[in-house]
Amino acid sequence: MLFLVLGKGKTGSLVAEVARERGHGVRALDIGDNPHASALTAPNLAGIDVVIDFTAPEAAAENVRAVLALGGRIVVGTTGWYQHLEELKSKAQKGGALLYGTNFSIGVQKLFRLTAELARLDGYHFSIDETHHVTKLDAPSGTAITLKEIIQKAQPGAEVPIESHREGDAKGEHIVTAKSAYDTLQLRHNIDDRRCLALGAVRGAEWLAGKQGAWDFREIFDQL
Repeated sequence: MLFLVLGKGKTGSLVAEVARERGHGVRALDIGDNPHASALTAPNLAGIDVVIDFTAPEAAAENVRAVLALGGRIVVGTTGWYQHLEELKSKAQKGGALLYGTNFSIGVQKLFRLTAELARLDGYHFSIDETHHVTKLDAPSGTAITLKEIIQKAQPGAEVPIESHREGDAKGEHIVTAKSAYDTLQLRHNIDDRRCLALGAVRGAEWLAGKQGAWDFREIFDQL
């Protein structure tokens, strides 16, 4: 397959590397090469099977809109743009395909499921702690927001405070704490290598090729 990777940052560069390792062709554009999605034209997308976006929140929605308008397929690992999600999911149902997710690590997908199980406990107060690198633009992280939503689905009306930290080159840590009057339970996931995010995104792109519609990575990761 031929992938177009948007973003040449830490994770975007790894996505291109992993895709090549898995036998795919790769083209890449940095944010400066694609202002306001201006490079996502029909000639530039000709022959591209899937676009993979790891850019920035303000760029991601424009990129998705441009790709879908041409009937293309896009995987989005960028977070912080979900105020546009329903609009773009609707566009994907009319043509093209969208796969999005707050985290493309398979380990984090398991954390989501374990958190859903933990959240069924009565008599506990829940909180979330997340740490990322100092250049991450959104806080709290999309992953932390997803964890909070999972807990509140099981515990309607519960307050679930999130503490966000931005430190050095931290690759991503999330801790879910459930505390009662008598004990404390914690679930913790720490990314040691961003390659797990890149691998999940590439495998997601492989899955998305040839499809039409919109999916959350949480819905399909078992199919990879």
